[in-house]
This record gives sequence, C-alpha cells and structure tokens, in this order.
Amino acid sequence: MSADVDHEVVADEGRLGRGARAFGEWALVVAVALFVAIVVRTFFLAHFVVEGSSMYSTLSTGDRVFVNKMSYRLHDPNRGDVVVLHEITGSSERDLIKRVIALPGEEIESRACEIRIDGRLLVEPYLDPTVVTPGNCGGDFGPVVIPEGTVFVLGDNRAGSQDSRALGPILEDDIVGRAFVVFWPRSGWQWL
Repeated sequence: MSADVDHEVVADEGRLGRGARAFGEWALVVAVALFVAIVVRTFFLAHFVVEGSSMYSTLSTGDRVFVNKMSYRLHDPNRGDVVVLHEITGSSERDLIKRVIALPGEEIESRACEIRIDGRLLVEPYLDPTVVTPGNCGGDFGPVVIPEGTVFVLGDNRAGSQDSRALGPILEDDIVGRAFVVFWPRSGWQWL
C-alpha cells in the first residue's frame, strides 16, 4: 500500500513541476514581449494623437498616427513630410504635427496665399482649396532663408496653425519623427 502512496506523491510532484515550468515559460514570453515593445516604442515607432485643427483637412482632432522615429537618423527631412516635433514654450511642453515646406539653404516667402521656394511656386496638392483660400491663409511672410540644421514647417490649415511663421525655423533635432500613416479611426486610414 505504501508503494501506491509514493507513486501518487511522485505523480503530484510531476504535475506541479510541469505547471511551474509552464508558468516560467509564459513569464519569459511576457517579459520578452514587454522588452521588445519598450525598445520599439523608445527607438523606432511611436503613435501620436492629433489635437487641434492646424493640419485640417489632412488630419483631424482625434486622428491617431504612427511616427517613424528612425526616419531622420537615416536621411534628412524631405519637403512635404508630415512630422511630429517638440515645442517647448515656457514651462509647458507639447508635441506639434506639421508639414515640412522648406529645407536648409532655401529661401521661402508667401504672397497672396502662394508659397515660393527660391522664387518658384510650390505646388501643394495636399491643401484643401475650401480651407486655404485667398484671404484665409495666414498672411504674407518672408522672404526667409532657412538656416542649416533647420526646416520651415506649416500646418495644412494655414489660417489656424501655429508654425514656423510664429516659431521660426525648427531645429532638425526637435523633430520626433515622420508621421507616415493614420491608423485610427479605421474610416480615416490613409498613408501620409
């Protein structure tokens, strides 16, 4: 009879050992997944929630975009890129989302709602003609030569945007990354 008892005890220990191993394996999987998520979020990819109307009609309040944080470590910003950048004013800090319009060394100016880069008219197919209309484009500015290491950014809703017209050229180091897709709401999914 004692042999049967010993056999049952050994069977229970085997079940406990398998359960502990399974728990350990799952704990390892969860730990690795969390580590990978933190590394990706810190160095490669972020998401940003749009607030305000400065990029209307391309982006609206509540839109969520993915931001490639590695993009500008691999190449310089390009005209037309939608970027997330840090803005620090006084004691508050918030991120902004804008479009790169002019690059280092270029001269930019705006007259009668037309942007000119080095004297040539900039064609902007991403602007909504019902939003950016003559008299509703934020006024004339420039000419301004963009210093090295900076870019000139504007919102797509020119009359409702705090951008390089007020902030001046933006340091490339203040760019968090390039927004490349709207992923939420699903009905608004689009590549940027």
